[in-house]
Amino acid sequence: MYALGTHLLVELRDCNPAILRSLENVRDALVSAAKEAKATIIDISFHEFNPFGISGMVVIAESHLSIHTWPEYNYAAVDIFTCGDVIKPEVAAASIIERFESKSPSMVEMKRGILSHENVKLPHKVSPSVLEPVV
Repeated sequence: MYALGTHLLVELRDCNPAILRSLENVRDALVSAAKEAKATIIDISFHEFNPFGISGMVVIAESHLSIHTWPEYNYAAVDIFTCGDVIKPEVAAASIIERFESKSPSMVEMKRGILSHENVKLPHKVSPSVLEPVV
């Protein structure tokens, strides 16, 4: 089966709440995870909520890493979506699990954009010929 991308849904339970409250720590953890996975970072955006909680996204050429934290529950939800087979999303996930000191992490892997059951590889970046209008 060939898919356009891999989407990891990462549940981080029993995390260090001080880390989950820190905008700097949360941002640094996701950016570092993207770099460790050898992703190409395009944009970074994070927001700190009052009284607590952080949401953020690291947009990568290969898709994205996103997070929502609930420090009051020692919990964070992380999505890691990568296209193609160059980036290893499990490397990013392992880095994030370690950085948040999650004692009870779990992960679900979903294949996105299932196109074929044959062993066919498709490019994950659009070539100019794909952009030509159909007449």
